[in-house]
Amino acid sequence: MSKLLDGLVVAAHTPFHPDCTVNLTAVEPLAAWYHRQGLTTIFINGSTGESHSLSAHERRQLAQRWLEVARGTPLTIVVHVGGNSVEDARALAAHAQQIGAAAISALAPSYFKPQDVAGLVQTCARIAGGAPDLPFYYYDIPVLTGIDLSLPEFLDAATETIPNLAGIKFTSPDLMTFQLCLRAQGGRFEVPYGCDECLLAALALGATGAVGSSYGFAAPVYQRLWAAFQRGDLAAAREAQFQSVTLIRTLARFGYLGAAKTLVSWLGIPVGPARLPVSTPSPEAQRALRTALDELGFFSWRESLSP
Repeated sequence: MSKLLDGLVVAAHTPFHPDCTVNLTAVEPLAAWYHRQGLTTIFINGSTGESHSLSAHERRQLAQRWLEVARGTPLTIVVHVGGNSVEDARALAAHAQQIGAAAISALAPSYFKPQDVAGLVQTCARIAGGAPDLPFYYYDIPVLTGIDLSLPEFLDAATETIPNLAGIKFTSPDLMTFQLCLRAQGGRFEVPYGCDECLLAALALGATGAVGSSYGFAAPVYQRLWAAFQRGDLAAAREAQFQSVTLIRTLARFGYLGAAKTLVSWLGIPVGPARLPVSTPSPEAQRALRTALDELGFFSWRESLSP
């Protein structure tokens, strides 16, 4: 399979109305915003998209709308289908294939968890089998799922069982395991990196793609980082990476996901609030967040889209 998740891949927010119902009309301006930022591969219905707080029906609606908006544009849509119900995930995978998604990805169930690598392989095989014609990426994010099984063993064991396995969306600071996955079976698999605050380290170790939420509102920072790394200017790359670190740390002080959606709204994109159980910053907290971002110089970082 050719590499699909190369470069910066944006993890999309799910837009909500003020009452936290899904706002399908906001998908088009959100897609246009990403395109203007130079982001043409979009990962929808994932962690950033609050997928575990969406019904299966809402997830199908969102996937359908994203594919409608992307049709005839350079945008590529990857649909996350994972959840606690393997059968729902399989059905969402089949739906993604039916509507023309480029690929699917899935977290493992995180309430009743796979207990070993064999169980994880069986689980992913059941999900991926719903869309046999699409590349499948296992989405590993131990901090949220509580699942921390051997990924190199998973890749070895899944090769025959999951014919459409394309790789792993690797969202962990474990850079030793990241290297092992990059080199598994002679570099056969894609391993897009998912920790925005450690992107430079992943690039130094051989990453060719990265999936992240903060790319959606701070793309110029990461584009400058990537370009600086490619031309060998490590000082500039480190500076851009540290901007990322300070930005993410600031948002985390106010509750990362809700604060990030607030920030996106300030940039003119109507993504609305976060849905419970994720909280949205209060008006007072939003004022404090704005002050903190101004003190960082965040809005001046964004002034130029060129790297």
